[in-house]
Amino acid sequence: MMNAKPSSVEEYLSWCSPEVREKLEQMRTTILKAIPKAKEVISYHMPAYKTTEVLVYFSAAKKHIGFYPTSSGVTEFKKELKKYVTSTGAIQFPLDKPLPIQLITDISKFRAAEAEAKAELKKKKKE
Repeated sequence: MMNAKPSSVEEYLSWCSPEVREKLEQMRTTILKAIPKAKEVISYHMPAYKTTEVLVYFSAAKKHIGFYPTSSGVTEFKKELKKYVTSTGAIQFPLDKPLPIQLITDISKFRAAEAEAKAELKKKKKE
C-alpha cells in the first residue's frame, strides 16, 4: 500500500482487511463527529480532515493505526498518551486494543479549535 495513491477515503479503506477497515471506520466516524465542519480529503496518501488547514490524518500500519494530529496535538495530550508509542506528530494505536474514542475526540476538537484561533489571528492581522 506504500506506493498506492488513493483518490478518496472510501478507496483507501477498501484496500484494507476487514478487521483493519473496521478500526479505520471507527476512527473516521469519531473524527467526523468531533469536527463536523471538517472536510474529508486525501493528503500524503492518507485520510485527512481539514478546515482552514489539515487538522488530523490517520493510516493503517502492520500492527497499529497511525493517528497524526501534528506536533501540537501530541504535545498537548502528552500525559494522556503515555501508554502509546508517540513521536513528534504521530500516535500509534495498537490494532489488538480498542481505540481510545474519547481521546481521539478530544485531540480532534483541540486541533480544530487551534486552527480556528490561528485563522482568526491571521484575519485580525490583515485588518
